[in-house]
Amino acid sequence: MTGVPEYVSYARMDELHELQCPRSDVRGELSFLLISQVKELLFRVVTDDLDSARTALGHDDLDGACLALARAVRSQGVLVACWESMNGMSADEFVAFRHVLDDASGVQSFAYRTLEFVLGNRPGRHARAALREGPEQVRAELAKPSLYDAALHYLDRRGFAVPVSCLRRPPNRQHEPSTGVEDVWLEIYADPRRHRGPHRLAECLLEVAYQFSRWRATHLLVVERMLGGKGGTGGTDGASWLREINEHRFFPELWTFRTRLENPERGRTP
Repeated sequence: MTGVPEYVSYARMDELHELQCPRSDVRGELSFLLISQVKELLFRVVTDDLDSARTALGHDDLDGACLALARAVRSQGVLVACWESMNGMSADEFVAFRHVLDDASGVQSFAYRTLEFVLGNRPGRHARAALREGPEQVRAELAKPSLYDAALHYLDRRGFAVPVSCLRRPPNRQHEPSTGVEDVWLEIYADPRRHRGPHRLAECLLEVAYQFSRWRATHLLVVERMLGGKGGTGGTDGASWLREINEHRFFPELWTFRTRLENPERGRTP
């Protein structure tokens, strides 16, 4: 057989395998680079599916949105597995080449930042930095409503009393927890047979948020195993910083309304 196989040519595999350039001869750095690049690509995969879900919601296509969210969840599972792969590296192996990273850190990833923006985590400092320094794809994302915004607009069109302040908030502003939005989810879950579509959407969204929190929690455990209490790269405080962001939840009212949810059958006369 002569020439480049079609699979190699189509996916540009030769170029892909030229992108790993370790800065040391230490065992483990190549694996670290490869897994880091896999995660970067998976961020894009998840973002693409979440964007598809957002577009589908804008067209009132609930089935299409839920299908895209389910695909995203599968890719998120692979993201979690990436940490498990990295977890196979011992602390002495990692510390032997960690110095070559300098100030490099995963928090500097534009693909990761875009993924958080799509989901709706748009704190002011990150939004300002992205508008000032980020590439076009990140700046463009901040001009769009988030996935959660799209879900709330969808519920509004279905007749639910979503607060006007949430619907009219500028897209580059952070969504703040709202009792009114919590009331909407509570109404849906209090009668899921009547609100089958919105209930299905809520469960799909929550699974995405749950898997993201799993990814963060696994990240924290891997960092603690490798670094203990050392400071992180990129100006972060290492494990302590990760513990703080582990408290964050996407789609916050989908988590908090559960405290108020009661069994509608309780107290009814048989």
